[in-house]
Amino acid sequence: MKNFFQRSIAGLLLLAASTAFAQTYPSKPVNLMVPYPAGGPSDAAARIFTVPLGKELGQQVIVENLGGVAGALAAQKVLAAPADGYYLFQGSPNEVILAPLANAAVKLKAEDFRLVHPVTDAVMVVVARKDLPANNIDELIALARKSGDKPLTYGSVGIGSLYHLILEDVQRRTGTRLIHAPYKGNAPLLQDIGGGQVDFAVLVYSAGMGAMAEQGRLKVIGQLGAQRSELLKNVPTVSEGKELKDFSFQIWSGFMVPKNTPEDVVQRLHKAIGATLKDPTVRSQLAAQTQLASPPMSLAESAKFYEGEIARYRAIAKSINLQPQ
Repeated sequence: MKNFFQRSIAGLLLLAASTAFAQTYPSKPVNLMVPYPAGGPSDAAARIFTVPLGKELGQQVIVENLGGVAGALAAQKVLAAPADGYYLFQGSPNEVILAPLANAAVKLKAEDFRLVHPVTDAVMVVVARKDLPANNIDELIALARKSGDKPLTYGSVGIGSLYHLILEDVQRRTGTRLIHAPYKGNAPLLQDIGGGQVDFAVLVYSAGMGAMAEQGRLKVIGQLGAQRSELLKNVPTVSEGKELKDFSFQIWSGFMVPKNTPEDVVQRLHKAIGATLKDPTVRSQLAAQTQLASPPMSLAESAKFYEGEIARYRAIAKSINLQPQ
């Protein structure tokens, strides 16, 4: 009986401490980890959220950039930090679902994170060096078939990233052979496409990419959504061609925390993120970066969405026999 009361009192004290912690959270600046170098679309989106999210939380939100291992390096750093809500992760399927399936050194699992709320939906496109003799996906595949001993090169943000998987799947579907060049992030890859060092890539469309296309430094030859995006009405979808019918993808990002973060803290973050997504300035700034604000979701809806995405992308990895390297 004595032990029962001791355990009960200890439990009540722990609950009280947790509640008190949540009520004071956040009492210091919050770090938002972006798993790619500064200058890419992930970084641009994160910086749109920092000020309004900080206002909602009553504390400064500071962006930290860490590229490498298809974003998993940053994910592992967040998981190694205390699960107290002071380290948020801007995650997408690339870092938390696919990287563990592709890289044996990545020990995290998608289930180690909890998705507090999706924040952005982006358009993925096929972008090529300016002088590549292909102006749509069918011409690109025809060129790949003719390349013979000198296969075309494509870049991605890392082995096991969604962009890598998509183009491995394209090779499987079309019987072509390409050479993969992994990078640490979108920004350096985009620069090398502009410089002609890489033939093409599948990437998230960004304002920077659009500017480079307008300057004639590269070209956007297709988009991967099921329909043409309002942002890119003049760029055909990949599925409009003959080679890749019914082939469509989109990508999202969301703010995540380690799964054992206190519930009250998660609820506080969820409320703040939801309010930020309704901010007209945030929505217009995201649109200027060619990204859309995610629709509102409850915590339960976010969890269900995340579970569905885990199942979907693991199925894609299995279909191309992706093995950890």
